[in-house]
Amino acid sequence: MLFSPGWRAPVRQGEVLAVFTSGLLLGGMLSAAVVWLLSGLAAPLPHWARTSAVLAVAAAGVAREVGLIRLPLPQNARQIPPDVLQTHLRRGTLQFGFELGTGVRTYVPATAPYVLALALLLARGSLPIAVLTGAAFGAGRALSAALTYLARDEYRDTAVAARMPAIKTATALTSFTALALLLW
Repeated sequence: MLFSPGWRAPVRQGEVLAVFTSGLLLGGMLSAAVVWLLSGLAAPLPHWARTSAVLAVAAAGVAREVGLIRLPLPQNARQIPPDVLQTHLRRGTLQFGFELGTGVRTYVPATAPYVLALALLLARGSLPIAVLTGAAFGAGRALSAALTYLARDEYRDTAVAARMPAIKTATALTSFTALALLLW
């Protein structure tokens, strides 16, 4: 469990959330910086080929999110061990957030982050844009924990799960449209 058991705990829940969010942001920024470094490998490809590849993958992502095609996503099927949080709460929470923020050690069920990573790789934008994109990914992952902390509603997860298919579809369509407008 990410949050401490309450007011008697040695570490407050808000502090745990702040450390976790810091880890998510750092992990997302590191992953984006690595993708930016690898983007030099796309230099020999003409602009139209890179743009077409990103739009084709984005269209496949939308089709996957809507349910038109079945496309397995790459995943690391391991869970982050529970002892990461139990040994040293602050350091473990930072590590847990960092590992989630990289998107490498855990399963990411949505297609949009993969499309975004490919767009960063092929668009060959500036380093600050890549790092900000990684920070946005980390912030997006932190949003769920922050909303859970702020809502303090035991039925929130059930309500969110019921709306998730519509949210995923809207995100996929919005991402595809934005990429098409930006790259074309």
